[in-house]
Amino acid sequence: MAPFLYHTNRKRHFLFLFSVFILSQSLPPMALTNPLSPPSSCTKGPGPVIPVTPLLSFLVRVQETALQTYGKSNFDPKHYVDLSLKSNLSTTVEAFDKLPKTENGSVSVKDFEGFIGKYFNDAGDDVVYAEPVDFVPEPHGFLPKVENPEVRGWALEVHALWKNFSRKVSSSVLHHPELHTLLPLPRPVIIPGSRFTEVYYWDSYWVIRGLLASKMYETAKAIVTNLIFMLDTYGHVLNGARAYYTNRSQPPLLSAMVYEIYNRTGDVEFVKKSLPPLIKEYRYWNSDIHELIIRDAEQCNHFLNRYYAMWNKPRPESSTIDEELASKFLNDSEKQQFYRELASTAESGWDFSTRWMRNSSDFTTLSTTTILPVDLNIFILRMELDVAFLAKTVGENAITEDFLRASQKRQKAFSSIFWNENMGQWLDYWLNNGADCEEPQTWKAENQNQKVFASNFVPLWIDLFNSDIHLAEKVTKSLKNSGLLCAAGIATSLTNSGQQWDFPNGWAPLQHMIVEGLSKSASMEARTVAKDIAERWIKTNYVAYKKTGAMHEKYDVEKCGEFGGGGEYTPQTGFGWSNGVVLAFLEEFGWPKDKKIDCD
Repeated sequence: MAPFLYHTNRKRHFLFLFSVFILSQSLPPMALTNPLSPPSSCTKGPGPVIPVTPLLSFLVRVQETALQTYGKSNFDPKHYVDLSLKSNLSTTVEAFDKLPKTENGSVSVKDFEGFIGKYFNDAGDDVVYAEPVDFVPEPHGFLPKVENPEVRGWALEVHALWKNFSRKVSSSVLHHPELHTLLPLPRPVIIPGSRFTEVYYWDSYWVIRGLLASKMYETAKAIVTNLIFMLDTYGHVLNGARAYYTNRSQPPLLSAMVYEIYNRTGDVEFVKKSLPPLIKEYRYWNSDIHELIIRDAEQCNHFLNRYYAMWNKPRPESSTIDEELASKFLNDSEKQQFYRELASTAESGWDFSTRWMRNSSDFTTLSTTTILPVDLNIFILRMELDVAFLAKTVGENAITEDFLRASQKRQKAFSSIFWNENMGQWLDYWLNNGADCEEPQTWKAENQNQKVFASNFVPLWIDLFNSDIHLAEKVTKSLKNSGLLCAAGIATSLTNSGQQWDFPNGWAPLQHMIVEGLSKSASMEARTVAKDIAERWIKTNYVAYKKTGAMHEKYDVEKCGEFGGGGEYTPQTGFGWSNGVVLAFLEEFGWPKDKKIDCD
């Protein structure tokens, strides 16, 4: 039944997208004010800040003491804010304050370890194993295009990892949330793996794509249920399910998750329940802190979006690192702005990259809040199209028309604000320094960031763009000449900065969005390039898995079979979105019986 629904819904969605063009000709143009969101205004003053819990403030003190006690070698600050208390906070704080300390605030290793063992449960103990209700070792109809027995055996091992990473919050989190930074969630989750023992927002889209390939529809729906719970509880979908993530979100892909699940299952009730939260999330992303107005060369105003975390202090999960980075700033206001840039970059999911730096050799020039990112605005365009489609599915025609108007306007912005004809790419747009004002900013060609990043090609993921064969061919040619295509996939950038979202690292989400966009095009060249990239990515995942016994968070695209590095933590294994993308690629492209899988 599911395969029939999948193809039927794909056809229905194609017809819907065709109707978008027809309707866009008859719908009246949008007025200056977006009717779906509050009136936009520029952020003035210090900007909003979400308060932290007393527990989190205390754990940051524990983290700082741990650094002073152990030193930087193999130190992971996140570990200490993931600890949960064995007893109440006041008793623990009192015991901590009584620890004998040296002049620099350090505690002896023996005293510190004794304190941690007596008063804390270990990080990760607040989640427990949850048996997935819909897991079977080899689902019926699993990856029918994979004919090679070696590749099929590996795919089944990757499929089995869903069971390994299925968790639910412990009973203590539910009954005593004040003892934990892990947030209570109603349903089981799939965690990424390693140091990441909580669910993450944008990771979940690619986890769900893999779960759908594994026929685990109920597990996929449970993930969405948890994300909607966060949205209803905190006003936005959090970066992740920890108290220290309440100050920011992550790339908004909730509507895409709902669409993909409906596309496979045809579950109309699921769509009905999800639609009001999706509209709520849309309004959040179009609120005053995230939305700005750009006036194009034809004097047309465009409402576009940026990342903007509600935070101006060191990130609790990286507090000791952030404080050291900010030490070069002389006054508090500069430090607070830098801390907001750090958190806003974490909201982007690309933490960290030269993409967000005004000076690529100086990390402290992070300026994420003054950038209109191509991919964020594509995610919101997709949200507009998804909500319009889902609303039409359940008979909410007025909502459909509102969101079609919004998508019509944003589509025009991609032509006039982001598109660069000479490069054949869509480019991030830099706002003018100090121009946080209520008046629209006037578009300037020199404000486009002409450096090459994989995000410049993400708009092809949207059918409105990949369905234009001439555009798809131009962008495909640009991608081939960009320098991003490497032996084992698409590099994130051309700059080897040591940051993890730069060269030579390749990331599963970027491979998937670009490949899926190319593969949907009517251009034979685009589809050929898509297949080639997917095969390179599958190979490097396979070879690395056979060498290390694990799937990895990121890969070195210069070398087939090598995992990536760089950034502020050691390379992680697991790994949710890497597993999901491999299964999605194998489902789409398969692997012939006689085709080799090793590195050439």
